[in-house]
Amino acid sequence: MIPEIEAFLLCQTPQAWIERALQHPEELLIDHANCEKKAAGTALTLMFRYAEKEALQQKMSRLAREELRHFEQVTAIMKKRGIKYRQLSASEYAKRLHQHVRRDEPDKLIDTLIIGALIEARSCERFYRLLPFLDEELAKFYQSLLKSEARHFQDYLQLGQQYSKTPIDERVAFFAEREREAIFTHDDDFRFHSGVCA
Repeated sequence: MIPEIEAFLLCQTPQAWIERALQHPEELLIDHANCEKKAAGTALTLMFRYAEKEALQQKMSRLAREELRHFEQVTAIMKKRGIKYRQLSASEYAKRLHQHVRRDEPDKLIDTLIIGALIEARSCERFYRLLPFLDEELAKFYQSLLKSEARHFQDYLQLGQQYSKTPIDERVAFFAEREREAIFTHDDDFRFHSGVCA
């Protein structure tokens, strides 16, 4: 799946971000846990907002369960390492994408699903990029996440096309460009989805 994800994204994670991640192992794990929790929350929000869409209900239900399971796994690793879970401010990454979501339906849903695909794809790519630099336990865990994160990316993209009356290629290209810009935007604070840190 990595070649497919790299073809979907317009850039690789910069080496500067990887180096910053290795300098902030606590923030990496804490924000990873936050991201899993937020991903579950997004899936549940979509389930409540679009209750009449059966395929979305089934895929988001499974996704929410998997994301919460990942949250439990991350926090278990943190506990073993003596890292206390705490609140961190969110990165600007998702906000930079969501500010371009159209207001009217079904366009709003389509854009939201495309953004979901991009976020999951970037998560998968970052897990993959970090693997060679991590200790054995964390590398094994991140390797185990690749398959489910890749499937989440596919689910979001398939739902986006399913609920659109027209091809979504142009909209995907638009958001992929916004995502690339977000990755190369300077952020002061390190987060799992932050851009290149200033």
